[in-house]
Amino acid sequence: MRIEQLQAFLAIAETGSFQSAARKCGITQSTVSRQIRGLEDDLGMPLFHRTAQAKLTIGGERLLPRARRICQEWKQATSEIADLLEGRQPELCVAGIQSVCSHFLPPIITQFCQRYPKVQLRVTALGSDRSLKVLRDGLVDIAIVMHNPMLTNSQEMSVTPLYEDRVEVLMASDHPLATYSPAPWSEIARYPHVVFKDGYGMQRLVQSQVPETELKMALELNTLDAFRGVVRQGKMIALLPQSALAESRRDPGLAVRSTAAPVLTRQVVMVTTQDRLRLPPVRQFCDMVQRLADESFSQLSELPSLVA
Repeated sequence: MRIEQLQAFLAIAETGSFQSAARKCGITQSTVSRQIRGLEDDLGMPLFHRTAQAKLTIGGERLLPRARRICQEWKQATSEIADLLEGRQPELCVAGIQSVCSHFLPPIITQFCQRYPKVQLRVTALGSDRSLKVLRDGLVDIAIVMHNPMLTNSQEMSVTPLYEDRVEVLMASDHPLATYSPAPWSEIARYPHVVFKDGYGMQRLVQSQVPETELKMALELNTLDAFRGVVRQGKMIALLPQSALAESRRDPGLAVRSTAAPVLTRQVVMVTTQDRLRLPPVRQFCDMVQRLADESFSQLSELPSLVA
């Protein structure tokens, strides 16, 4: 059973004529006849009495209301998909890591909302693993995360590298670790760490690059403001990328130190699905992110590696 068969069936039921139905559908009468014969073969009974005026059989009467609903649903579905392809979607959802949501996305959000005022933009700060999960589950359209090839190796995924930034250590200005320049990993491992909730990629990065270093994870938080507040008060420290440390560098109560070798870098990538890239708002948002990425990375690379 095909949708065009049902459309031909409805046209005959409405006009009472195979010839009129052909004109209504914009096809030949022989095509209409062939479509109805195929439909009748599938159903196993005739749908019309072939008299001077085509009248529904009992089978045709049973099919009629359902055919109308099916064709109406099909019309609605094709209309909604056409709207998507023309950029008329109700919302665009983005998930990203804290540093991206706090420092990278704000100018893009402003530009996008000006260009697509009828698209509601939703941005949620989540850990990398969680962001990729909600993307796979279809709850967001784009995820901007710390690269994790194990979670993005599906053919349906589109992964765009954006920038890399160094991992550094955040601590109170009078913390014993502040006397080091750079901070040795053996000393970094001595102190309790504040970490992000929800898929803490930095821990995975440290374990893969400095396997002999076991971090003491003492507290989980979910905002950079909370990180700064806790670290400022005592012995806890945090490993964070440069892009998350811009405000900390200006805080006299905090200190930022580079690490001794190996110096770790994280790669930030933008992930979406191949089908979503066909939607104009998604494609436009991704283009904006890509254009800004080069400039942002250039600014990050110019930051000093040691700030007292």
